[in-house]
Amino acid sequence: MADGTISNVKLRLKRDFGELGGFFARLWHRRWFRILGGLALLGLLMIIALWLFVARDLPSVDKLRSYEPPLPTNVRSADGTPIHSYARERRVQLSYPEYPKQLVNAFLSAEDKTFFSHHGVDIPGIVSAVINNLTSGGRPVGASTITQQVAKNLVVGNEVSYVRKLREAILAWRIEDTLTKEQILELYLNSIELGRNAGGVEAASHAYFGKELDQLTLPQMAYLAILPKGPANYAPERYEARALERRNWVLGQMLENGFITRAEHDSATAAPLGTIPRQTPRYERVGGYFIEEVRRQLLDKFGENSETGPYSVYQGGLWVRTSLDPRLQKFAQKALRDGLLRYDRGRGWSGSLVPKPLDISRGWLQPFLNTNIGVDYEDWRAAVAIERQGNSWEIGFDDGSTGTLPRSAATMPVRGKGGEAFAAIEPGDIIVVAPNGGSYALRSIPRVSGGMVVEDPRTGRVLAMQGGFDSRIQSFNRATQAQRQPGSTIKPIVYAAAMEQGLNPASIVVDGPFCVWQGAGLGNKCFRNFGNQRGAGPKTLRWGVEQSRNLMTIQVANQIGMDHVVDLIQRIGVSRQKYPPYLSYALGAGETTVLRMVNAYSILVNHGRALNPTLIDFVQNRRGQVIWPENWSACNGCNAPDWNGGPMPRPVARTRQVIDPISAYQIVHITEGVIQRGTATVLRDLGRPLMGKTGTTNGPTDVWFVGGAPQMIAGLYLGYDSPTNLGGYAQGGSIAAPIFKQFAVPAFEGMEVLPFTAPRGTRMIRVDRGSGRPVTAGWPSNEPLASVIWEAFKPAVEPRRQRRTLEEEKRAEQAKQVEKKAAPQAEGPRDSDFLQREGGIY
Repeated sequence: MADGTISNVKLRLKRDFGELGGFFARLWHRRWFRILGGLALLGLLMIIALWLFVARDLPSVDKLRSYEPPLPTNVRSADGTPIHSYARERRVQLSYPEYPKQLVNAFLSAEDKTFFSHHGVDIPGIVSAVINNLTSGGRPVGASTITQQVAKNLVVGNEVSYVRKLREAILAWRIEDTLTKEQILELYLNSIELGRNAGGVEAASHAYFGKELDQLTLPQMAYLAILPKGPANYAPERYEARALERRNWVLGQMLENGFITRAEHDSATAAPLGTIPRQTPRYERVGGYFIEEVRRQLLDKFGENSETGPYSVYQGGLWVRTSLDPRLQKFAQKALRDGLLRYDRGRGWSGSLVPKPLDISRGWLQPFLNTNIGVDYEDWRAAVAIERQGNSWEIGFDDGSTGTLPRSAATMPVRGKGGEAFAAIEPGDIIVVAPNGGSYALRSIPRVSGGMVVEDPRTGRVLAMQGGFDSRIQSFNRATQAQRQPGSTIKPIVYAAAMEQGLNPASIVVDGPFCVWQGAGLGNKCFRNFGNQRGAGPKTLRWGVEQSRNLMTIQVANQIGMDHVVDLIQRIGVSRQKYPPYLSYALGAGETTVLRMVNAYSILVNHGRALNPTLIDFVQNRRGQVIWPENWSACNGCNAPDWNGGPMPRPVARTRQVIDPISAYQIVHITEGVIQRGTATVLRDLGRPLMGKTGTTNGPTDVWFVGGAPQMIAGLYLGYDSPTNLGGYAQGGSIAAPIFKQFAVPAFEGMEVLPFTAPRGTRMIRVDRGSGRPVTAGWPSNEPLASVIWEAFKPAVEPRRQRRTLEEEKRAEQAKQVEKKAAPQAEGPRDSDFLQREGGIY
């Protein structure tokens, strides 16, 4: 029965298929069926070809869900104030709700009025564009929707071809299936390029109107909406009439689409463009050398663009909190600049700021702007010499304005050549001028330069940095890049090594002749004190540091062994590599930077604990997450206005001990004497505990000062980039220390007066300042030349007071009375007087 049923089914199927085949056979003989079949096959082949050659390798639109537009890196100072932005284009990312409704309507009217009704592709618009392209034979154009523009800008690319348009349309269709209309508009308004290096409408609002986006008026919003078609075509400084016409067309479209009323339309079309001149953010010149050093470090850590990682400097949208104190930076910048100008004064005009005149035959403004040269010292301005007109020069400025430089205001001689500066100026020269009545007067940028660094010795944070006169004129950062001989500023490191090897501040060393046999070919090398001053005989180590005696320093280095000296110089960070154990390195013959010297002194003040000088406190990504340094954690409650009465936190010191803490303090205590009665007495009247050391290199080619208070150490040098003799009168105490003083007077204002603290185990003993012997008669006073002072000793080498005879007591008392009468009653001896009399810096 079952077999019969199956047989019947097979017969029925055979009959049905036979009838169906006959039906198609009859249809195939009909012409219209063959045409339809051919068209269907052609369509299938076209779909396959479209997939193979156009759509197969299209990128996934899923990445648009997590798309992040390139954003600049924003830099803040220590107090959170924005001070700079590393950007090749300005961009601020907003979410869709943050865009004003009328702004969205303006862009829809200008670019895609059916945006909310189509599915990514405007079919009627595309058909019209294809017909136009086939008939015109020109550059292909199309009715791209906003979705298609997002596909083109972010995924497909900007190739001009029909294949690209097909890829763009397919991808736009997929985007509409993946994202909401609001998400698409957010991507579009954040990513479009609108000229003036502005990416996105928020950045464009600042670039063209100097306003936040929500502060724009209706006509200003309409102006931004015309820019996607070609920002250069509607640049207000060149094509104002064209821009007004196109803006008013957008306003007309908004009226037609019902987005605005007739009254709003008429009022808006009557308004001017209202754009501002092109300008850069004002904060870009704050701490130029500091900011550039931060940029270098960020580039090393994160890379330049998105190809190097998600947190790149120019596209990653980083937020960088630096240690820069704008107040201290201002003081350091002014102090160093004023010091350079004081030294350079009277040496004549230093010449044009460019090696050869600019080509201004086709206009002067753009070539001038391309140099990016500027000056922000007081009221000085950089200008380009345009044309000489009799006894005056016409000069131009970076804002497009012009002025006059009369001969009477440019009479200084040309340095190294003679003659009058006015006659030496050529068209295209970039010069520096300052307002002088209704005209301008010529100024000279000093050729001598230098660097200055300010550091917190408790943390290693760099608070200020100045690497020359102006970073826009001299980009080379002399605070971190210039390798200079430190001169006598190295001596505290030498004596610190001596303290580690068992000497103490009261140890007696002979300040006398010292020669080294260098072999038969070279003979004896004899060292000398500054100014060829003869030795003073047996003296304490303290006296040797305070008076900066070369011969004593060499004696000490030779006694303890130069291996120990150069080892400490490397350990404390003055040099990355270990110097050869030559005695000349004990007098500052090696090379280092200002930053390294300041950090070395900070380590001494920090009780010998290692410090890593840092300019960056932390780095956040665009979402506010801290990504560097690793394992960073916030200090909750650190900014609490009131103490809750609980135990004060005591953070664990995790840094290595570079030098014995008591040895470090002994040097700090000794170098306080440099301020009180040594080579830096010009700083004595600052009225607070200070340590420091001056330095003058052989020549002299560089003059130095490094030192400061427990809360702040600063260091600087002054010298020519190509080492040149500064003149026999140039000394660290007379040139560098006054620069520090100019900085310190305002910098210390309001700062708590604190002493340098001694580490645990330090024994403070009353000693005779001249002999270093412990005493019981008399107490230390605040007088700089007091005969009795406190001296710091280690317990193992604490000096024991010896009983003196009655006759010895009388002689000691008589010596004190003579010294007291000899001491000045008013102003103490000046640093220059001491140097002429005693010598003492190398």
